[in-house]
Order: sequence, then C-alpha cells, then structure tokens
Amino acid sequence: MRYDVKLLIEYEYAGTSDHARNLLHLLPAEIPDRQRISASLLTVDPMPQERRDLFDFYGNLMTFIGFHEPIDRISLSLTARAERLLQPPGLEISPPLAALPREIAEARHIDGTAPHHFIGPSPRVSPDGAMSSFAKGLVSANMPTLEAVRAIGRALHKEMTFDPDATEVDTPAADAFKARHGVCQDFSHIMIACLRSLGIPAGYVSGFLRTIPPEGEERLEGADAMHAWVRAWCGTEVGWIEFDPTNNISTGMDHITVAVGRDYGDVAPVKGVIRTVGNQDTSHSVDVIPLPAA
Repeated sequence: MRYDVKLLIEYEYAGTSDHARNLLHLLPAEIPDRQRISASLLTVDPMPQERRDLFDFYGNLMTFIGFHEPIDRISLSLTARAERLLQPPGLEISPPLAALPREIAEARHIDGTAPHHFIGPSPRVSPDGAMSSFAKGLVSANMPTLEAVRAIGRALHKEMTFDPDATEVDTPAADAFKARHGVCQDFSHIMIACLRSLGIPAGYVSGFLRTIPPEGEERLEGADAMHAWVRAWCGTEVGWIEFDPTNNISTGMDHITVAVGRDYGDVAPVKGVIRTVGNQDTSHSVDVIPLPAA
C-alpha cells in the first residue's frame, strides 16, 4: 500500500528568541522488507544556521537544527511517499513466558535492536504495582509470549477509553492507567509497562496511521495525526512484533513507522530548547493519503 504523507507543525512565540536548538524525529523510516520510502523532504522555515541529518542509537533518522539569529516562529513541513509492504504470515513459535529470560540472555548482540535495552525502566515508563497486577492477572507462566502480548493489548483496549482531553504529553502512565483515560501515547506507555513487568522486552513506536472516514463522507484535510503503538520482543524465532492497543490490532498496511525507542522521550517528533519570553502557540496537522496501486 502506497501513501503520500504530509505533516505541518508550526510554532509561534510571543517573544523573539535569540537561540533555539531542536532534535526532530519526523522522517519516515526505511525498513527492509517492510517499509519503503521513495521520497521525503523536511523543510524548516526560517532556514536554520545549523542542520545535520544523522542516525541515533536505535537506527532512527533524526534531524538536528540550530538557530543563532532572532526568530519568532518555526515551521516544520514534511512531504514523503511511503509504501508498506505486505508481510507473509509467519510461524508463531514463541517461548512460554517462563522460558523467555533464557532466550533474552542468549541474544548476544548489543546494538539498538537488542531486547536487553527494553526490559528495565526508562524515563517515561516506571514500574507500577497496579499495572503489574493487571498484567499478571491476564497471563500464566506457560502462556506463549506472543499470546501474552496480544492478551494484554486487547485487555487494555477494553479497559481504557480514548480521550484526547484527559492527559498531557508529560502525564505519567500510572496516572493515565488510574483514570482509565488517555491517548495513543498513554495506551502505549501503559502497555509497555505491563509487558516489562512480565519480563517481556517492549518499546515505543511513533509514526502515522491512515484513518478511514465514515461511509459516505469525504476524508478531511489534516484529520490524521501522528500515532503511537508498541513493539515487543517475543523470542528468538518470532523477534519483534508490533501491536496497536489504541485500536486493538496488530500493525499492518495502514501504519507508517517513523522511529522506535524505549518510550516517547526517545522518539519525540520535536524536542529541544529555546530562549524566549511569553507563551507559544502550536498547530499540528497530518494527512496520510492512500495512492492507487502502481
């Protein structure tokens, strides 16, 4: 499935800034046998005095920008053409939960894809007794790891209510779980915490999701948004799988990956520092447009 992706993020500052530095995770990822990027362009306005494209530890393409002249706004515009490739069904041979620690220990590589980096706490995903108890009540020691991942994702989808007004970007996962309300970032952080409490390596995926309008209605410009879901390591044979707890589905042809990390902090679309005064206004729009088959 091919898509044209368009994203526009704009910041306006009440006071002129004399210094700003940002790290961007906005460019869709090239993933062998899964996702192909035939074109991508990230435009920054005004033009920064510094710009570098580089890869982070997890293999994500990121863009560093720095401004050394006064600015009162920043506009980030992405256009890309992405193709999601159909995945043949694989053998779902994952070890029981009781045997997973041995397979993790036998994984000898230590690069950004190694499961070891995704077991312990991370800055935005801390151990929590309520989430741990919730997860343990859904599984058994003999349950296959892949089945456990799906069971927790399904249960969270049933337990949680999607509510864009319930949380902020820095709301702790424990608070969102207690309220049982949140957005895709909260669903994902909660699921990651649940999986890690069982010893299942789990991480965060940022990207885009095609949304389908109700029957008989036209899709709206800017109606799509950046999305988040979960990746979990299910043993040597299966490796990493992805599950979208917000929508209760395994990821597929409608999910376009941008970056992977331990939690949102590793893959935030825009982060950095700016020296200014007063408030800022922010706008964000995304369009994911399906294209006819080639």
